[in-house]
Amino acid sequence: MVRRQGVTVRILKKLFADRTGNFAIMGAIAIVPILGAAGMAVDFSRAMDLKSRLQSAADAAVLGSIAERSAGVAQAVGMTMDGPVPLSEAEAEAFFKAQSGSGSGSGSGSVKEEGVGGEKIESEEEMKLELVKASVTKNGKDINAKLTYQATLKTSFLRILGKQSITVSGTATAVFQSQSFMDFYMLLDNTPSMGVAATPADVDKMIAATKNVSDSGSRNCAFACHIVAENGTVNPNSNYFVAKGAGIAIRIDVVAKAVKALTDEAERQQSYSNQFRMAAYTFGEKAQDVKLLKVAELTADLSKVRTGTQDIKLMSIPYQGYNNDQQTSFDNALTKINAEISAPGNGTTSANPEKVVFFVSDGVGDSNKPKNCTKKLTGTRCQEPIDISYCKTLKDRGIKIAVLYTTYLPLPNNSWYNSWIKPFQSEIGTRMEACASPGFYFEVSPTEGIEKAMKALFNKVVRTPRLTS
Repeated sequence: MVRRQGVTVRILKKLFADRTGNFAIMGAIAIVPILGAAGMAVDFSRAMDLKSRLQSAADAAVLGSIAERSAGVAQAVGMTMDGPVPLSEAEAEAFFKAQSGSGSGSGSGSVKEEGVGGEKIESEEEMKLELVKASVTKNGKDINAKLTYQATLKTSFLRILGKQSITVSGTATAVFQSQSFMDFYMLLDNTPSMGVAATPADVDKMIAATKNVSDSGSRNCAFACHIVAENGTVNPNSNYFVAKGAGIAIRIDVVAKAVKALTDEAERQQSYSNQFRMAAYTFGEKAQDVKLLKVAELTADLSKVRTGTQDIKLMSIPYQGYNNDQQTSFDNALTKINAEISAPGNGTTSANPEKVVFFVSDGVGDSNKPKNCTKKLTGTRCQEPIDISYCKTLKDRGIKIAVLYTTYLPLPNNSWYNSWIKPFQSEIGTRMEACASPGFYFEVSPTEGIEKAMKALFNKVVRTPRLTS
């Protein structure tokens, strides 16, 4: 074995020492596959670079074709049935051709490369698009975009091996979930308990302001009861006007101001014409006629809603203790508003909107309810947290309920509160949250503004879906 290895070494030494030309011939033969291998690396590197740039253009094209405010999305939103969206398809193809450098005509173009020293080299018609096909379809709320492309790249070094071009292809997809069309039915509690001062600081001011009041019958009171004399004239000594004169904020006035801000927010947020419609209701104008009172008809003209709600006032009562203070029937209000709402849709078009009850209240019912009261009765008077069975009736129909709970503030100096409300104080917020549809509950603490909270809850309901690719 050692002898054979020695012979091999001697033969190789002679071969490399030979100057007669045999090695040059072998080298010439070997250079072809060597250059071919090197050329393959260069050409495939160029192909991968082209693939990357075309894929980026395709991704941008599908995203651009279903951008929220694009003409194609507007067309899709206006469609009454699912199907192709021609405007988006044309937009996607045109955008891709523009981004890929092929222009919008022949489908052929050039590829820029970096040469030695980083300079740009451009070879005419090295890349040719052979296929650009976009498909955009509406399916419910989803608008699905897909673009397929195929291009050929002329080779440089691989031509030595007879390879004239390399084909690259790919697909880009994107889904945009369009915003829903929604009808909002604002149910605004304006019963006497919403006459409570808006914050703990305002409660203290109200107690101090009513310290020496004699005609209202409510000394040292945190409520701004809107008492009207029996002859129909306003009693200027009522706590309501005491609060007004002292510049004390009460809940219902803050709610009215917040509704205006909410309509402004809705106009700012909507992406399509007539996307949001609103109606507004209170529990009635006066205690002698408690009923679901429509203060603004359902309309897409939100300026009309602002006009209808700007003068919302606390429900008036003719005298302290009228009708045993039984003016807050959530059972009745929810039953009546349920009758106001037509069958909810899936929100894909203005003719098929989702339905949302936007309920603002402090969560304490006080009504004549001799049966099924969840707390102890005073005769037939029922004071209780909201009965969620009436919320369930709405939700079972597919109607969403957004609840803004204006925290019922403890009133430790009020004997009525201590006797009847304090025992279930901890349940008020829990019941209001149970009334709301999942995720659509917001509590306004005394340190937060109702206006800010209403906007936050509204945006939670109508939050813009994310575009995914």
